[in-house]
Amino acid sequence: MKISVVMPVYNEIRTIDEIVKRVQAVDVDKELVIVDDYSTDGTRDKLAEIAKAPNIKVFYHEKNKGKGAALRTGFAAVTGDIVIVQDADLEYDPKDYHVLIEPILDGRADVVFGSRFLGGPHRVLFFWHYVGNKFLTLLSNAFNNLNLTDMETCYKAFKSDVLKKIVLKCNRFEFEPEFTAKVAKNRFRIYEVPISYSGRGYDEGKKITWKDGVTAIITIVRFSFFN
Repeated sequence: MKISVVMPVYNEIRTIDEIVKRVQAVDVDKELVIVDDYSTDGTRDKLAEIAKAPNIKVFYHEKNKGKGAALRTGFAAVTGDIVIVQDADLEYDPKDYHVLIEPILDGRADVVFGSRFLGGPHRVLFFWHYVGNKFLTLLSNAFNNLNLTDMETCYKAFKSDVLKKIVLKCNRFEFEPEFTAKVAKNRFRIYEVPISYSGRGYDEGKKITWKDGVTAIITIVRFSFFN
């Protein structure tokens, strides 16, 4: 099966070369779809060079719209059988792709979440981020009748046909609870697998804040009752 890796990018000049190198090193038939969400730090110039690779497509937003909007742009361009969401920082390791897609390849799953809390190696960082993630996952589970351990994870792999059955609308980090609610409502078979995680601090470019947590709560409630 062909894998479509969709990578939203915003001001990742320090990591973009390395993350593309790591994605390209994974031994699977793949395409990399990069969407630059109006970076202003030189990332767009880097992407002009990166786009010369035959299996890479690059799209550019003319204003900053958010992660969810960038993902929608990327999803519209995929041609693979399986889609993987990949952040442009180095927090998530593409070496985990084989673990992510295994439940899909062997026919058990339609959607796979890569969990940072199922025992994989991870960098020790913020206690309150951990608490916030666990709370949002618990709330999402309660509203969607799931038993995920990590709803807010970046690593989500799914059959490309899933995109034909759900309509995504959120523009920012609330993509995560929206996607979770909609795949749950459509009764897709969901699996979780352990992944490694090398989190970064705000001095290293981390962007999500407590305001995004509040928005996630609203999103969980909203999409549990409305589509």
